[in-house]
Amino acid sequence: MQSAVIIGASGGIGGALADAIEEEGAYDRVWRFSRANGLDLTDEASIAAAAARVAEGPAPALVVVATGILHEGQRGPEKALKDLDAEWLSRVYAVNTIGPALVAKHFVPLLPRTGTPVFAALSARVGSIGDNALGGWHGYRASKAALNMLLRNIAIEARRKYDRTIVVGLHPGTVDTGLSKPFQGNVAPGKLFAPDRAAVQLLDVIDGLKPHDSGKVFAWDGAEVPF
Repeated sequence: MQSAVIIGASGGIGGALADAIEEEGAYDRVWRFSRANGLDLTDEASIAAAAARVAEGPAPALVVVATGILHEGQRGPEKALKDLDAEWLSRVYAVNTIGPALVAKHFVPLLPRTGTPVFAALSARVGSIGDNALGGWHGYRASKAALNMLLRNIAIEARRKYDRTIVVGLHPGTVDTGLSKPFQGNVAPGKLFAPDRAAVQLLDVIDGLKPHDSGKVFAWDGAEVPF
């Protein structure tokens, strides 16, 4: 018996992922965690409590951190250096980088040492240093780049304990959710995905992963995103 765990299940992508996984029926249980039901990425104790519940079984063969922050209230992605603010940078890093890392701390040890268990976190193409030709969005870009590095580190450590464990970042593309809503006007036709379509695309990518893919970042179409 195996379970799947979705962190951020109250969000557009997270909810769609949980729904799609349940519909496919490949897992005996689908855990849905979010701030609304007690798991706050900025509160490690709540993450540990959720992991303790999952540890009771069945073992989680898939854990997806489907969370992220780009704007909140009057705050949004910085367009220039003059817009940098320490408090906002800390908030963005807390949610986009530190939170997923703490989820890995408590959930990766629960992955079974059979099959090819997967730990994935939503990253973003704009977090790629090599692909950055436009600049701006300082905090969001940097927090996702930092997440990518942490995922690479986590992949290396996880491989030492069980060499078929897969740890990856996933770029879902631009999805029609609250996170992208203020910026959808610049999206090319056909490139704004409904959450249910995005979920199926991401699950297709996950299904195609092999152990040698661990430590990398992949886009919604299966293409590797450079660091």
